[in-house]
Amino acid sequence: MGSRSTRSTSQERMSIGADRADQRRNLAADDSRYVGRSGRSPSTAPELGPMTVMGQSCLIYDRRGSVKTQRALRSLSIPLERLHIMKGHMMEDMCKGLSRQTHAQAKVKMLPTYICSTPNGTEKGTFLVVELCQSQVRTVLVTLYGDGNMSPNMMYKIFNIPEGMMQGEGEALFDFIAQCMSQFLAETFSSESKETINLPLGFVFPFTCRQTQLDKAELLSWSKGFNCSGVVGKDVVQLLQSAINKQEGGSEKDSSWLSSWKSRKSSQFTPSQLCHVEVVALMNDTVGTMMTCSMEGKPCEVAVVADKGSNCCFMAEAYLVETADETSGRMCVNTEWGCFGDDGILNDIFTPYDERVDEESSNPGEKRFEKMVGSLYLGEIVRHALIALTAEKALFTGTDTAVLKEKGAFTMQHVLDIINNEEGITEVRRTLEALGLHPSERDCGRVQQICRAVMGRAATLHATGLAAILSYMCQTREMETLVVNVGVDGELYTGYPRFEEILLSVARLLAPECLPTLLASRDGSGRGAAMVTAVALRLAAQRREVEEVLGPLRLTRADLEKVQALMREEMERGLGKETNPTASVRMLPTYVCRTPDGTERGDFLALDLGGTNFRVLVVRVTEEGISMASEIYVIPASIMQGTGEALFDHIIDCVIDFQMKQNLVTHMLPLGFTFSFPCEQVGLDKALLLTWTKGFSASGCVGQDVVQLLREAAKRKQHLGMHVVALVNDTVGTMMACGYDDPKCEIGLIVGTGTNACYMEEMRNVGLVEGDQGRMCINMEWGAFGDNGCLDHLFTDFDKVVDETTINPGKQRFEKLISGMYLGEIVRQILLVMVEKQLLFQGRPSYKLQTRNIFQTKFLSTIELNGLALRKIRAILNELELDASFEDSVLMREVCQAVALRAAQLCAAGLAAVVEKMRENRGLEQLSVTVGVDGTLYKLHPHFSDNLQKTLKELAPNCNVTFMLSEDGSGKGAALVAAVANSSANAME
Repeated sequence: MGSRSTRSTSQERMSIGADRADQRRNLAADDSRYVGRSGRSPSTAPELGPMTVMGQSCLIYDRRGSVKTQRALRSLSIPLERLHIMKGHMMEDMCKGLSRQTHAQAKVKMLPTYICSTPNGTEKGTFLVVELCQSQVRTVLVTLYGDGNMSPNMMYKIFNIPEGMMQGEGEALFDFIAQCMSQFLAETFSSESKETINLPLGFVFPFTCRQTQLDKAELLSWSKGFNCSGVVGKDVVQLLQSAINKQEGGSEKDSSWLSSWKSRKSSQFTPSQLCHVEVVALMNDTVGTMMTCSMEGKPCEVAVVADKGSNCCFMAEAYLVETADETSGRMCVNTEWGCFGDDGILNDIFTPYDERVDEESSNPGEKRFEKMVGSLYLGEIVRHALIALTAEKALFTGTDTAVLKEKGAFTMQHVLDIINNEEGITEVRRTLEALGLHPSERDCGRVQQICRAVMGRAATLHATGLAAILSYMCQTREMETLVVNVGVDGELYTGYPRFEEILLSVARLLAPECLPTLLASRDGSGRGAAMVTAVALRLAAQRREVEEVLGPLRLTRADLEKVQALMREEMERGLGKETNPTASVRMLPTYVCRTPDGTERGDFLALDLGGTNFRVLVVRVTEEGISMASEIYVIPASIMQGTGEALFDHIIDCVIDFQMKQNLVTHMLPLGFTFSFPCEQVGLDKALLLTWTKGFSASGCVGQDVVQLLREAAKRKQHLGMHVVALVNDTVGTMMACGYDDPKCEIGLIVGTGTNACYMEEMRNVGLVEGDQGRMCINMEWGAFGDNGCLDHLFTDFDKVVDETTINPGKQRFEKLISGMYLGEIVRQILLVMVEKQLLFQGRPSYKLQTRNIFQTKFLSTIELNGLALRKIRAILNELELDASFEDSVLMREVCQAVALRAAQLCAAGLAAVVEKMRENRGLEQLSVTVGVDGTLYKLHPHFSDNLQKTLKELAPNCNVTFMLSEDGSGKGAALVAAVANSSANAME
């Protein structure tokens, strides 16, 4: 068993890095002897024109050599424009692989890994890794110290798989893996310990799987010499966990091979019953490579493995990965790009040598890209090129070349020995003679050219694939420039000194908008697998804490049904004459007794007074429809806080000015007055002001009829061009504005800065007004629902803090759960708690986040936009001086979603009580009704309306409710109230 500690000093690490750099420079300098004829340094990116051939910088173009050799070299070179086309084809296939509709047809499978985060350097603990690799099982114990993952401690042991097992029964293979793990643990942990050790396990399984969870993956196909029965189509994680459980349970049911294997082991082996092992994550070596290169808070988001096989993975925007259910944040996607070209898209660059290699493989026609770039095949490509040139008498003339006809005779190591040497032709000759060949000096040079061409092409094709990945990331993240770390590993990368140079230079040529930095992986399949497992556990622990914080905001069906029932009870209390004074839902009569029926005609004035500005409108209703003209007037602060006479005189002056501009001074026009201050309405055109708000304090108005005050001002000004017929609030105006276009609109809903609803109630149920015939619009004033304590069970600690810091604590409690004025502040309170629990911003407090109302509700709408790049969320947070990571942005979005969803659901519960009451009032099995709706939260939030309508359908299944956006309820709606009132008066006359 090997043991190694990577706790080296920074000085030692620098020395190791310098040695490796010197080695690469020396090897590159050797290459320059063959490339340097053009005077170009090997460290300089090739200067490629539109017709330049990729790979030429790693070839000798021997003008005096054989034409046949030159033709072979040209076939192994790919023009730059062809690489651009290839990059585009790969990006198209990537998109097909990510789409649920086209995934089955894609060759680049883009498999979700369910790894949604990279290490942040805080991971700590001990983790077990089991890797199935070639003909061996490797077990690794990794301890992380939370130090940026710079210095983990690692112990490992390698077990050879018994002969024949790779093609035997699957159960036997997984039992063997479990036995290896058990022996490794027995030798690692002291048998004197009596405490059970829980070990999370990361399983490196380098075969193509359909993964549906981090710990659930169905094997699609074997490769690399494995073909065990009973595994394809099965969950390999479950197979391993079952084998482990069998070991921990001390099962004596061993197959004959396992019994004989155990008998050969030393007597010190005992089953490790002191360790409980649970498989937490499954991954391949590519993902492990990416994870091991993320350290010290610097994420690595792409990995390329250039080994016997070839693959790439990267962090994609999760909402684009349609084959997975996850839609927020990012997810690592395993491209499985080895199959790129299996549809024939690469046929024009597939040489005759590639064809021979493909035909002789165990899977002809499959993994064609991998067969051009994988080190398992590069020696074979060279061999077939040499066979062809020998047949054309361009090589080894008159000598015995029978060895070239033996499959596998020319290996990747031979290729590396030929191109990575310090003795020039001498080393090439030595390598070829060791194979049994008798090369001339010319043969040595040409063989070296072929080897360089094959290796250069492999590096160039890797670079093209990487460029496709980088450009896709840049485009989907909506970035002008992508700066990203790329982890790299594999025999081709470590063995071929020019691989890194070609990979970088070609990738930058094909994706100039991207700036990748290559990072050498350190044991991706061991250390990287431990990182995946550690991150999974960190995220699981964080998820539990997040759920504790957000759990109280998540409402069940039963919670919503209870709110619906409570709203119904309060509505009944508000309608009752005796119970109205103690009801939290006031159910105020508006004296609007019908909605527009389409027969209304004429010109009508509307006043909209609700703040420092007010509007005057003229609304013309004709057979062709409605047209409007309006003007905004300012009310000076001196008038707002002066006398009532001065205020209403100013309003009349503005009305006169408007009518003069519209040539309406000589007309006596009906006027609807939207007065957005608390009133007790005692008639359609009579309402007593209860109190001023919004900075108004004009004297002599409270307790007075505001309609009469307006009429008296008109009289003082001797203005006869208007007749006030109705006073309305904006909710009623919203219903009336929509009612003109849809006769079934009998509900008005406002969900903006505040919230309210109104609806047409049967007169027989309105206890505050005499009469039983017909209907009347009831202004619910439902924002105060719950002021009597009936909603206390829903109020979270965050809601309580928000309520206590408002100007009216304990009042308008339903509104404080729903409306835009408060949602941002609720989010801020949640963020403060999450920072305190170190779930956000690494626990670093923010002074600006301590500021009340700094997090505006508009941020919720922006953050929840579908497909909004996480960098834009980070930009919003930067406005708040919050240094947010990628994970912070994802969690921020979840907080906003939870708060906004609850608001929509509560609004739906209140509305469900309204429509169900209307249905029962009218004795209908099914009610069809339209809701006129207005308010910035409903209109601008990307999901509020959908969530409201979905919840309403669930709570009131017998009501078919249509929603219609209102156009200017406080202006157009007020005029229509006046029109209906005028029409009714004319009819009575």
